[in-house]
Amino acid sequence: MQASVHPPVTDPTVRGAVDRLTAEFAGRFTQDLVDHVVRGSHRDLDVVSAAALPEMVERLARQRLIEHL
Repeated sequence: MQASVHPPVTDPTVRGAVDRLTAEFAGRFTQDLVDHVVRGSHRDLDVVSAAALPEMVERLARQRLIEHL
């Protein structure tokens, strides 16, 4: 999986997920790749309610990262 360059994250919930998952997968995936996966997860879950979105984004991104270990 290859990461692409993205503009800075302005949504604090997305930034938090990137930070937590980068720490969780340190030494396995780069921050750029984690950022890419989190953004993709956010995009895929865009239809989820606003209240549930932060948790669902992080869960989906974590699962996708685990699948690539």
